[in-house]
Amino acid sequence: MEFIMRPIGVIHSPFTEKDKTPIQASRSQSIGTVEIYPEFADGLKDIEALSHIYLLYAFHASSGYTLQVKPFLDDKEHGVFATRYPYRPNPIGISIVKLISRNENFLTVEGIDVLDGTPLLDIKPYVPDFDQRTDVRTGWYEMRSEK
Repeated sequence: MEFIMRPIGVIHSPFTEKDKTPIQASRSQSIGTVEIYPEFADGLKDIEALSHIYLLYAFHASSGYTLQVKPFLDDKEHGVFATRYPYRPNPIGISIVKLISRNENFLTVEGIDVLDGTPLLDIKPYVPDFDQRTDVRTGWYEMRSEK
């Protein structure tokens, strides 16, 4: 089975080089703009009432993948699906960002951690009742060598 997706917008950020991009949204205070293409703008109705949103996007600057990777925060190899490494069989990324404001089909967000020009695939609301978990295990991340 094959899926074909097309971007619903583009993410604008101050980051133009991969090695100078924050490794996770929670480690960034940078401001970015999410531009939703006009044909999808009606889908933004009521989004300004949210404080945080998920951005799902394509790692457009990544090509190829390996199933064993050394993530940015560890010196040991792990399975790609146990990491958030950008070189993946389906190069899809996810970030939780703070929604600052909406101006028509543009969203201003804080905590951006992607390259400028990243294709946006979807937006979902962050809802603690649905998304927050307790008794969480983080595997290798708990045992990593500090970076």
